[in-house]
Amino acid sequence: MSLREKLIGMFYRTATGSRKTRNLLTPAGAVFFFGLIALFIFVALQVDKFLGFPKLLPTSLNIIVSVPLIVIGLFLMIWSVLNFVRVKGTPVPFNPPPKLVTTGPYAHVRNPMLTGVFVLLFGLGVLLRSISLVSIFTPLFILFNVWELKAVEERELEKRLGRDYVEYKKMVPMFIPRLKVRTKKSIK
Repeated sequence: MSLREKLIGMFYRTATGSRKTRNLLTPAGAVFFFGLIALFIFVALQVDKFLGFPKLLPTSLNIIVSVPLIVIGLFLMIWSVLNFVRVKGTPVPFNPPPKLVTTGPYAHVRNPMLTGVFVLLFGLGVLLRSISLVSIFTPLFILFNVWELKAVEERELEKRLGRDYVEYKKMVPMFIPRLKVRTKKSIK
């Protein structure tokens, strides 16, 4: 059995297992995820210093550009979490909602919380005036997440939610909403 299959099985067993185990692992999953974000930011800032990169933008301009990005990123993250909490779940894959969520931001993208995190990282990169956070580490973080979603999480969701998730995946983009809203009729 491959590592990917083991991870899929672990997520599936945990997501369908006891509430006590899910509730125990949820904070650990959240700490790991946000710790990974903090690590990417820290390493990016160290790379900037080590390589002697110049600051990204003048101070006044970086605030004008970064604040809207940070606000949009935080808004998407909070909106996503609230939609999951409403249906008694969390965005942490160990403790997902009992059914597919297709309302709120999930009607427009499959991973709005990650979209918010990506926007937030770009905003923090601009705020911290970090060339490597904006141009190297945020794109690496995005690639890592796309790989993990495609290789593990989406396969676990297909296993757990079945055809509903497969159809949802066909209709709703991963991170960036379509300009034109698609309906089931427009897919045929």
